[in-house]
Amino acid sequence: MLKSFRYLFIPISFIYGIIIIVRNWLFDKNYLKSAAFNFPIICVGNLAVGGTGKTPMVEYLIRLLKDDYAVATISRGYKRKTVGFGIANKNTTALEIGDEPMQFHLKFPDITVAVGEERLVAIPQLLHEKPATNIIILDDAFQHRSVRAGLNIILTDYKNLYSRDLLLPAGDLRDTKHSAKRAEIIIVTKCPQNLTPDEKLRIQSELKPGPTQSVFFTEILYNEPYHLFSKKEFSFTPGMELLLVCGIANPKPLQEYLIPQVASYDMLRFPDHHIFSIDDMEEIKKQFGKIQSPNKIIVTTEKDGVRLQKFENELQDYPIYVLPIRHSFMFGDARRFYELVKNFIDSFTANQKGRA
Repeated sequence: MLKSFRYLFIPISFIYGIIIIVRNWLFDKNYLKSAAFNFPIICVGNLAVGGTGKTPMVEYLIRLLKDDYAVATISRGYKRKTVGFGIANKNTTALEIGDEPMQFHLKFPDITVAVGEERLVAIPQLLHEKPATNIIILDDAFQHRSVRAGLNIILTDYKNLYSRDLLLPAGDLRDTKHSAKRAEIIIVTKCPQNLTPDEKLRIQSELKPGPTQSVFFTEILYNEPYHLFSKKEFSFTPGMELLLVCGIANPKPLQEYLIPQVASYDMLRFPDHHIFSIDDMEEIKKQFGKIQSPNKIIVTTEKDGVRLQKFENELQDYPIYVLPIRHSFMFGDARRFYELVKNFIDSFTANQKGRA
């Protein structure tokens, strides 16, 4: 739901919209060029700013494909302290490649994780350095039209569908609603577990997918939390009190999950992709100390956990746990999604053989 004061920015959104429409028109008419690579490339993106679940969707695709293909990811590496193209290695830190790519690297050490602001430059560099790569997943690149991916997947939050949103700054859209037509797959994320088939059909009708577009619905599932440093798993207990430390765009689904799990919680919230400092560590310790119960822990997200890793000396004596999340396809559609992705890759491979 849009906050009423944001409607004051509608005139600015109108100007922004004109700029975006003109830019897209220039790409559509080939006045601005898009490069298509002779290679299977999947793009995961969205139309809005904020958290729609892109990172766990990239992870879902990695799990889906890594046993059969040599998978690589390319991300911008938001808020990293380096520039240009780079590939993660055993000595890489989150400051060098960004929190989300570092999360991919830590969870999937056998895949190639690369960063590069210009995907048009990064893709050939990656293929030159990692020639065995079978497929590339572009993280958050839907608006970067200089590269034309073969399969575009866009995500939209169930509670903030792009069909009901406005362009920045009056709303959260960074691209026009019409741009959704460029995607082959639309996924409505963070759906409630009790989403009915009737509501599913209503949302599909509202999104107005084209005849070649497929719409899916996913819910967020939480895995068992694990200790930030020892990685030992842990379970919540009803009498527990916790401090939630997070720097993500939309913590509401996480809050809604935690409320029934524990007796109470406090939240220490930081900006999205926040780079933690020593002062932040002192604030975390201070807030944690205010909780009177002896049965207390600190909980953080996986993305925040990646950025907190470097403070092991400061936090090693604290019960700080990471709560992983993942997408789960609803209405028995996981297989249909897999087949769409697999058919895209296989048809691409068949085309390559036909041209050989």
